[in-house]
Amino acid sequence: MEVTYASYLQINELLDLQKELSQGPEHDELLFIIIHQVYELWFKQMLHEVDFLQEKLKAGETPTALHTMKRMRTILKTMVSQIDILETMTPMSFESFRDRLSTSSGFQSSQFREFECTLGKRNQQMLEPHPKGSKARNRIEARMDQPSLYETFLHYLREKGHDIPLPAKPYARESSTHADEKVQDALLEVYKNAPIVSLICELMVDIDEGVQEWRYRHVKMVERTIGAKIGTGGSAGAEYLRKTLFTPLFPDLWAIRSRF
Repeated sequence: MEVTYASYLQINELLDLQKELSQGPEHDELLFIIIHQVYELWFKQMLHEVDFLQEKLKAGETPTALHTMKRMRTILKTMVSQIDILETMTPMSFESFRDRLSTSSGFQSSQFREFECTLGKRNQQMLEPHPKGSKARNRIEARMDQPSLYETFLHYLREKGHDIPLPAKPYARESSTHADEKVQDALLEVYKNAPIVSLICELMVDIDEGVQEWRYRHVKMVERTIGAKIGTGGSAGAEYLRKTLFTPLFPDLWAIRSRF
């Protein structure tokens, strides 16, 4: 069979995946569906990239790791910019079909939870929306069982000959990355003595900042759309999302900023 643009990209199948539930249907429901489907595609790509990045860091391949991190940073910027499109939907437009979402919620995105786990943000609560034995929960738990990107990053620095100590407190399966002063001392030496390797450190900060920026824009979008209302699926909405702000994924790399 001849491979065409439509067959290779499965365009017909793709365009059949947007199923509005509102009567009419309401004009902005299609936008809402497409934006969130695109986000899921970006999450899939980011998982693909971060897995590749960890392989290259383990292999000590600095140039390829740098290239991959720059791509991840660019994707995060694209994800943030998509919120501009979603914000063209007014609160009244969203309210016109919001009840059709029923118990669904963005908190149920297993791919985003996988991404968080891989970066190093881990806790038991991220498993709760997913039934035991479900494919989504199994994937998240599998990510929890693997070294995070930050742990792989520290291993990369050790393999490059830098005296990076093992964290004083091991990273538990269900605990997020925590700050460690001894690691911070060693990171400062990397910045002083290894300018090429320090570029990896700075791109780690870029990725962390990109995720934080996405969280902030997401919170403000929710606030301007539903205000203080309870979120879909019974979540706390913007109130909960605000609690996730300004918490770095890689705290050591931020703590050393005041010591340069």
